[in-house]
Amino acid sequence: MLCALAFICVLVFRFEVGGFLTFDVKDAILTITALIYGPVWGAVCSFVVTFLELIMISDTGIYGFIMNFLSSMTFSVVAGLVYKYRRSMSGAIVGVVIAVLSTTAVMLLANLFITPLFMGVSRAEVVKMLSTLLLPFNIIKAVFNGSLVLILYKPITQVLRKTKLLMVKNNHKYKFNFSSVLL
Repeated sequence: MLCALAFICVLVFRFEVGGFLTFDVKDAILTITALIYGPVWGAVCSFVVTFLELIMISDTGIYGFIMNFLSSMTFSVVAGLVYKYRRSMSGAIVGVVIAVLSTTAVMLLANLFITPLFMGVSRAEVVKMLSTLLLPFNIIKAVFNGSLVLILYKPITQVLRKTKLLMVKNNHKYKFNFSSVLL
């Protein structure tokens, strides 16, 4: 269900920047998935959503898929890992901050290696884009998605609990309630 919501966010809130960069809010939903169900599910859902994006709407092909997956997976898994071991508001904030920094670093490195192949330009040209386009874009996108995570996490989990789609197990671990979907 959260994968579907993340994909809908890609369809509705997707903006192209600089010709080959896309700004979307799917990482917020994927990170909320990782906070609820754990970092492994954040990675799995990141793969599913970015694969759907590849086959249904992407015009950047396999390069875009790799970059999208790296970005979404890094963001959701890092935040999910921190939150897994520190399940509190401060843990969520620390997780999001580390996720913003990690995602920005991973995407800058990925751009150095993948963008020259995708755009057919030299690595030196990509280096020139780092400070003017790629760094600001990645920071802004990650901070925006991180802010959405911190704003939406509580309301989404409360709605899922009220609809009995999410059950609280011992020690704040969540379990998806399949029986409520079937009824």
